[in-house]
Amino acid sequence: MRRFNELSPNFSKKTRNKKDIKFVIIHYTGMQSEIESLRRLKNPASKVSSHYLINRKGKIYQLVKDKQIAWHAGKSKWKNFKNLNNNSIGIELVNKGHRFGYETFPKSQILSLINLCKKLKKKYSIKKHCFLGHSDIAPLRKMDPGEKFPWMKLNKMNIGIYYEIKEVQFKKIAKKKLRKLFFHNLYKIGYRYFNLKKKKTPRSISYKSFSKKIFTKTSYWKARL
Repeated sequence: MRRFNELSPNFSKKTRNKKDIKFVIIHYTGMQSEIESLRRLKNPASKVSSHYLINRKGKIYQLVKDKQIAWHAGKSKWKNFKNLNNNSIGIELVNKGHRFGYETFPKSQILSLINLCKKLKKKYSIKKHCFLGHSDIAPLRKMDPGEKFPWMKLNKMNIGIYYEIKEVQFKKIAKKKLRKLFFHNLYKIGYRYFNLKKKKTPRSISYKSFSKKIFTKTSYWKARL
């Protein structure tokens, strides 16, 4: 699998060990062109980067070496991990995103992504369920890779998780209990933008805000819950 170097200066001075890499975070670029995306990821003033970028034709660019900490996750949480830059590899997919005209991900782009993920999974012993979207680790501020991303296809390749939805009959549940069950299930999956022990959840991470973000911005919320 051929990779093209377009190295970015945007990474932390501290390097990490192989065992520190536990996640792969998938993003979309959310910009109007590939050139513009590469320019921003390599611009010191932007203070953002990723380890890899895959264009619409499936061409893979490496911007930051795996052992270095790229700046792609931002403020983030997943299970017992915070600020996932330290423990993850970031992959950007060229796509205009929701702001500029969200696009379907081409087959060639997804094929390259799958091949890259397989290699990373083997090299760093990354678990299947540790391939995540940016919207998983920062659900209240990020939407990528979005509802058009083919998680089901990746799941068939043992990358990421996706379950078939089965029709089941539910008993009527009181609103208060439903809310508690909702956040409990999210917590079991890995989401950490709330505290189960607190009786009240801050307004910024209320049931409505969480359900709106997750239910409408990701492609696999039904399957996970």
